[in-house]
Amino acid sequence: MKSAVETLNPTRVRLTVEVPFEELKDSLDAAYKKINQQVTVKGFRKGKIPARVIDQRFGRGAVLEEAVNEALPRFYTDAVNEAELNPLGQPEVDITELKDGETLNFTAEVDIRPAIEIPDYSGIEVEVDAIEVTDEDVDKAVEQLRERFASTAPVERAAADGDVVTIDLEAKVDGEVLEDGIASGVSYTIGSGELLDGVDEAVTGLEAGGEATFASELKGGSAAGREAEVTVKVTEVAARELPELDDDFAQLASEFDTLEELRADSRKRLQDMKQFDQATQAQERVLEKLLELVEVPVPDKLLEDEINTRKHNLEHHQLGQMGLTLDKYLEIQGKTAEEFDAETREAAVKGIKTQFVLDELVNKEQLNVNQEELTEHLMRRAASSGMSPDQFAQAVVQQNQVPLLVGEVARGKALAVVVEAATVKDSNGETVDLDDEEDETAEADETGEAAATAGTATAEGEEKAEG
Repeated sequence: MKSAVETLNPTRVRLTVEVPFEELKDSLDAAYKKINQQVTVKGFRKGKIPARVIDQRFGRGAVLEEAVNEALPRFYTDAVNEAELNPLGQPEVDITELKDGETLNFTAEVDIRPAIEIPDYSGIEVEVDAIEVTDEDVDKAVEQLRERFASTAPVERAAADGDVVTIDLEAKVDGEVLEDGIASGVSYTIGSGELLDGVDEAVTGLEAGGEATFASELKGGSAAGREAEVTVKVTEVAARELPELDDDFAQLASEFDTLEELRADSRKRLQDMKQFDQATQAQERVLEKLLELVEVPVPDKLLEDEINTRKHNLEHHQLGQMGLTLDKYLEIQGKTAEEFDAETREAAVKGIKTQFVLDELVNKEQLNVNQEELTEHLMRRAASSGMSPDQFAQAVVQQNQVPLLVGEVARGKALAVVVEAATVKDSNGETVDLDDEEDETAEADETGEAAATAGTATAEGEEKAEG
């Protein structure tokens, strides 16, 4: 077999392959054997039909077609390996010449990973927000904890904001009560926004036994997205009572004996959260600076696939779970379809570039992923997916996604290397130390996951090409 590579652009090549006919022998034998098992010829036992009879009865062309279809993937893979290419997605194959007994010639056009030159990144400098935890921040955190331990007590007065009301609901569309439009004994906190639009205004001012009707767009159920006439009846009004902020509350709501100790712990937790946010911000800004330094051409087909994947995941998974259509989502976001498309395209380009650059860094820095790192990453991914580690690991193995997880961890480690080499200062001009080993591991893991998610089509395309 002989092959040659023609570069069509930085992300696409054409392979020209010439295969001597003798190299098709194994595939021809396999084709005759397959046809033998599929057909019946009078006078011959099944599977024992001579090749000349198959040629006479079914045509040599059918045998050649079967043989070529079986052999093409192998010859294509050999040509790719010989040229040391990194293909993305499936090739477009064209058989240019097939002469029985002489030769098989074909071309294959395919997108490839572009060659990327990683420049010196040690001079990257970024600024992040300074960490500041105020007394007001602590007060708010303690107040939120206090809200969680609030109790309720029935009252004989009109319902007001913050009260907990027990209500019965009935929804009608076009004057007909929906089969799934009746609910009784629903507990609802006025002002929480957890029910239908308009319910807060309807129940505010009603006493137990009071009733009101309002119009609202249904968020779920058989008539999701349609305008309904909703009747709400209040059966009970209860006031929320907050516990006193004292040492007794600290003992009730935490493992601490005093309110002072509880506040100190809240301050530390806020400090840790802001440090994590600061580290995440540093990663994002270092990555942006790195991408600015590198010229990364993006394959058109890969970009199209990535955009379609993002739209599909948003529309059929994320929005579907919330009972929203894409049009309704855009209305809520205050965006036009054109703005949404532009933002999706921009995010897809960044995702693909990120994956290309970080993968190149993995190779350049010769970064490896050990079993412990992979296990820790798997545990985090399982937690974020709502699955148990065993369930998540089983799903990963069944879907052959272990290499994808390894790539996520490796890309996280690659970015951690760049962040470590960068100069990071906060808005007060102070140098930020991101060398905490435990935090760095978590940050690398989060970044790898984000990078992999950003380049979903890239990873899937390579997987298909390898298959």
